[in-house]
Amino acid sequence: MNDGSPENVLFIVLDTVRKDRLGPYGYGRDTTPNLSAFAEEATVFESAIAPAPWTLPVHASMFTGLYPSQHGADQESPYLEGAQTLATTLSNAGYDTAAYSSNAWITPYTNLTEGFDDGDTFFEVMPGDYLSGPLSRIWKAMNDSERLRDLASGAVQFGAKIHEYLASGDGADTKTPSVIDNTTEFVAGSDAEEGWFAFINLMDAHLPYYPPEEYRQRFAPDADPDAVTQNSKTYNSGAREIDDAEWADIRALYDAEIAHMDAQLGRLFDWLKQTGRWENTTVIVCADHGELHGEHDLYGHEFSLYDELINVPLMVKHPALDRERRDETVELLDLYHTVLHATDVVPTNAPTTGVDDGRVVEFDRTRSLFEDTYRQFDDVDTPDPGQRANGDADRDYAFAEYAQPVIELHHLEEKAADAGIAIPDDHRARARLRTARSHAGKFIRADRIPDEGFDLREDPDESRPLDTTDDAVAAAERVLSTFESATGGAWTEAVDGRADALDDADEKLQQRLSDLGYME
Repeated sequence: MNDGSPENVLFIVLDTVRKDRLGPYGYGRDTTPNLSAFAEEATVFESAIAPAPWTLPVHASMFTGLYPSQHGADQESPYLEGAQTLATTLSNAGYDTAAYSSNAWITPYTNLTEGFDDGDTFFEVMPGDYLSGPLSRIWKAMNDSERLRDLASGAVQFGAKIHEYLASGDGADTKTPSVIDNTTEFVAGSDAEEGWFAFINLMDAHLPYYPPEEYRQRFAPDADPDAVTQNSKTYNSGAREIDDAEWADIRALYDAEIAHMDAQLGRLFDWLKQTGRWENTTVIVCADHGELHGEHDLYGHEFSLYDELINVPLMVKHPALDRERRDETVELLDLYHTVLHATDVVPTNAPTTGVDDGRVVEFDRTRSLFEDTYRQFDDVDTPDPGQRANGDADRDYAFAEYAQPVIELHHLEEKAADAGIAIPDDHRARARLRTARSHAGKFIRADRIPDEGFDLREDPDESRPLDTTDDAVAAAERVLSTFESATGGAWTEAVDGRADALDDADEKLQQRLSDLGYME
């Protein structure tokens, strides 16, 4: 960009935050005064679509500019390989880079922290006697071995243990203040001539909801965190019902968590202003996905691609953008190109990358939010799957994917079994899902449950499914078919979500996995 572009980039992910629970998007409770003030300085995007409904594939897409089916980071292969990360590219170009988060998926073991020179992640803040590097490394080693690859699909206790820990009071203390402290320390110490790139992921709004007492008293005074359902699988499995009063308490606790996160963001923003760094910093604020609180009879962010999960908040402060609201379709993977544009960095292969055979995704002006030609894909020489699918469409479509949810399914089955419930083969927890979404129509294709279509103009809550006799749904289905043809074909045949390879492992390997927590 021109010389007036800020040198620095602050990239903030509000993990698990719904768009409709924020002041900038019209929420009635005053939970986010700092984000509301920030929105007055930024462009607020109304139709930003996440490429998946959970952390790992979404961050991998934002860090590479690739769709989940292209980069392959999902629950069956839970780490990013074969693509150079945004942080690696910026570090190679001379930027100071850092990532701070307490999210279990943003770690060196998933390769999402590749290229960050500094950072503090989940494995540094988890209790040392609970989880350690060897347990994570064997997960990766199992995927690396062809003989053991099925093992990695079946040995999902690792992921289940993380979920169980996060769904308990023991794992609930917020790390957000330390994330903010670490970020200011990094920025204050940065002396790179090119500038700095700081990425933070704030986990307050992720289950379980144990907000600091000050915020619980303000926003959820009648809610007892220990009395409400804090594990989504107990509800989604049918093991426990949640009545309207409990849903109200859950939503109030969620609000309190968001309010605490907003206060901490305000502290960071104020510090940047007080130290004279605010004007020289591009600021991106988004969520990686949302959360369901009973809508569609679901809890959490699993087993679906409804808009509560994939239509996420996005606000960007940069001189090239007006202070306004924009309603055109945006995909979160476009942020990869937007950051490259903001920093004027041309991606080149970094010789120090630890990601094998790292593919370098070139900068694409049609995917930068700063370009007048944003999402005008007609003249792209080598279109990606989304660009190809949009080629003949009469509207702009975004795409989201949900691959085999092996860890979520394992945990769901455990909760169901405890309650004497069997999860049937046609349960949505076993389904793979893909969607094409425009402002008009949305089509969700699934392999074990019925496909769903919606006319979002008439049914924004997605409460009245339609088939392809509806024009908007039919158009979305055609576009999705083109996308699928560019990503290996449609997911229409059911696949086995669980492998029995553990039963075939030799005694020594079974003992090693038992020692590491994989097997009981």
